[in-house]
Amino acid sequence: MEFILIVIIGIVGFIVQSRLQSVFNKYSKVLAPGGMTGREAAEKMLRDYGIKDVKVVSVKGRLTDHYNPVNKTLNLSASVYNSNSVAALAVAAHECGHAVQHAEGYAPLKMRSALVPVVQFSSTWAQIILIVGILLINTFPALLYLGIAMFAMVVLFSFITLPVEYNASDRALDWLERSNSLTHTQVGQAKITLKWAARTYVVAALSALATLLYYLGIARDND
Repeated sequence: MEFILIVIIGIVGFIVQSRLQSVFNKYSKVLAPGGMTGREAAEKMLRDYGIKDVKVVSVKGRLTDHYNPVNKTLNLSASVYNSNSVAALAVAAHECGHAVQHAEGYAPLKMRSALVPVVQFSSTWAQIILIVGILLINTFPALLYLGIAMFAMVVLFSFITLPVEYNASDRALDWLERSNSLTHTQVGQAKITLKWAARTYVVAALSALATLLYYLGIARDND
């Protein structure tokens, strides 16, 4: 049953990712008024919030945009950094939302950041330990439970990420409207873009949870 759930969520994830790409492409063709680029929007939003220690930089890839709280950089992909589209401003403002969260000490972001070292270690070794634990389940069952505990940290991280992402989108949309960076109609288009982006995180969290339940089922069946 758990394996079927994983497959179903995987299919849903493919659909959501495809829809995100479609929506991003659609609103990448809708130009924002005034010709403001993603970089310029990010820099303006940072200034409006009085944030002076975050640098906006361009990174390779597509939809690889992210905020790095360690070195305080707002990393925008080329399709966002140089573009003056509705989609570009939506993504840039969303990443700025994370910078604002960091500056204001937003609790879920602080919690997620604190878990990063643990999750990096767990995500690297959990699958290996789980596989070995399954192979040795009759002789060393504790190893499987160790792997499950490590993977549970990944699941926890995935769910903590959800309020962080949704809050960043709310901040982005609020600023885009208040600053008149987009028209009212275009704010609605930006909302659609960010909504589909957020759904990829929901699917990822559910997929991680289904995988955890799958391994728990294996452990339960061996008891």
